[in-house]
Amino acid sequence: MIPHLSERALIVAPHGRDADIAASMLKEAGLLTEICSGLEMLLQGIERGAGFALITEEALLTADLNPLSLWLRQQAEWSDFPFVLVTRRGGGLERNPAARRFLDMLGNVTFLERPFHPTTLISLAQSALRGRRRQYEARARLEELHMGAEKYRSLFNSIEVGFCVIEMIFDTQDNPVDYRFVETNPAFVQQTGLADAVGRTMRSMVPGHEQHWFDIYGKVATTGNSIRFENGAEALGGYWYDVHAFRVGEPGSYRVAILFNDITHRKQVEAALRASEDHLRQLNETLEERVAERSHELEQAQQALRQAQKLESMGQLTGGVAHDFNNLLTPIIGSLDLLMRRDVGTERERRLIGGALQSADRAKTLVQRLLAFARRQPLQAVAIDIAQLVRDMTDLVASTVGPRIDVQVEIDDDAPLAEADGNQIEMALLNLAVNARDAMPDGGTLSIRVRREQVAASNDLGLTAADYIRLAVSDTGVGMDEDTIAKAIEPFFTTKGIGRGTGLGLSMVHGLVAQLGGALAIESEVGAGTSISLWLPVSDRPRAVPASPSRPDLGQSDHRRVLVVDDEDLVRASTADMLRELGYDVLEASSGEKALEMLDEEKQIDVLVTDHLMPGLTGIDLAGRARKKRPGIRVLLISGYAEGKGISADFPHLTKPFKHDELATSMTLL
Repeated sequence: MIPHLSERALIVAPHGRDADIAASMLKEAGLLTEICSGLEMLLQGIERGAGFALITEEALLTADLNPLSLWLRQQAEWSDFPFVLVTRRGGGLERNPAARRFLDMLGNVTFLERPFHPTTLISLAQSALRGRRRQYEARARLEELHMGAEKYRSLFNSIEVGFCVIEMIFDTQDNPVDYRFVETNPAFVQQTGLADAVGRTMRSMVPGHEQHWFDIYGKVATTGNSIRFENGAEALGGYWYDVHAFRVGEPGSYRVAILFNDITHRKQVEAALRASEDHLRQLNETLEERVAERSHELEQAQQALRQAQKLESMGQLTGGVAHDFNNLLTPIIGSLDLLMRRDVGTERERRLIGGALQSADRAKTLVQRLLAFARRQPLQAVAIDIAQLVRDMTDLVASTVGPRIDVQVEIDDDAPLAEADGNQIEMALLNLAVNARDAMPDGGTLSIRVRREQVAASNDLGLTAADYIRLAVSDTGVGMDEDTIAKAIEPFFTTKGIGRGTGLGLSMVHGLVAQLGGALAIESEVGAGTSISLWLPVSDRPRAVPASPSRPDLGQSDHRRVLVVDDEDLVRASTADMLRELGYDVLEASSGEKALEMLDEEKQIDVLVTDHLMPGLTGIDLAGRARKKRPGIRVLLISGYAEGKGISADFPHLTKPFKHDELATSMTLL
């Protein structure tokens, strides 16, 4: 029984969702599908009528192929059922010699490699359906041929598929060398461009025709086995043909009937689709590479942000701790200084007091370094000649690092002025020189360079696009690895060992340049040395001229009555004692609100000395209200946050902790 023609696609794919995916792709193109659980169900579907079958190589590897082989051998001569075999990239079953014999038995097989584009699958499906329709058309026409010669001739001339009957010509060794055209139809001329072919040989018409065509038809003529294949004919203009050839007539006649169709356009489309898939694959790979690059850049940016947030949090914590330490140190330093000035106690006791004062001064210096890291130190940023500063410090740096280290200085002649605090830059330069010395225990070279450099808008330093002075200190020492560089500016991080450093030197320098609007950069390699660059903004102001030093009269003032305001009892008491020592009449208040009440009650208050940050009213708020009550009152603000943040330039301020002479100087300058 011959099955009726059907446009259905039978799908056999036992693993995963392959069958569902293929069915979905084909349905999107408007094609009917039926999923078969195995080859037995596939054969049943073919008997009911189907256009083609889509089979994965896994289905063939796991199934009993004997029933399918038997069915293939029993196909009618006109029928060559089309199969689309899905294989892995690079080929699967077709590269297996044992499996190849079965694939040859299938005959009409088109291979589809994974991964494939839906458009490729749909194109192959449509081609298979067209081929199947042509088989049925050819069968119908051939059946009509048996009904009569005239009817046969009409049918022969009307079909759109190219058709011819050829007679093979062999040499004395039975090798096919040529063939003669016995019959052709009009579509033959359209498909090949060869007119008046009947009675002529192919060699006479197309001398350059490829030998493999003669070999193929000669095999069909001698064996009687039909064949279905696709191939290109360069000699006929590079066209591609879908060919079905089978022997006709008596075995000794060596005649072959050929049905063929021009599939050049389909091949071109498939080639274009493959090229598009390759292009899309390349684009996808490029996109994945770019996504990976952007992900890496994002990770670096996030890491930098986390580091900045970490340093910012540490800075806030450090600033708060430094404020508390300043409040603690103020009465300690003030009281010890007062005891020293009064020459209290025996010689041994005075020596102990002096030692305690020295320790307190060292603690003050430590707090100042913490404030520098937290970017809250008091700075007097003016136009500084960094080049001259380095020249003046060269001898000091050389004596500090010792004779085993060669100090080299390189300064650009046109280096402009920088906006900086000269004293702090000197301290920073000495810190960097000491670090370089410790990194070169066996001696080496210390290079100091000063030059003007322009920074672009997009830079790794986070700087605004402008001109900067770059002060670089380089050594030929042991260098640092990436982890050490990442932690180098963190407070209390040191590589010098216990007791050999506080770990605040580099963090202080980093905080200093950041507070000045610049940046610090570290370049280092293990075994190759380290270079640390300070980027300082160029100043547009004239060079600062240092004022002539003059020692104020510490005990004289026209302002005799002072109101001291501080919420810390010990700080307030210590400040009041120092002012009384200076000869002032002192009143005390524990808050801004209490101070306002005393300003209303007391007739004479000449000077207001107040802490800046207090619960309730701040020192700034108190000073503003006090000036409204008493326009002539003088104000001195005292702050444990050394940067004086929020303090107007109209108000002189003094940083905690302070000594007798520092307080006296500030009072005299009011």
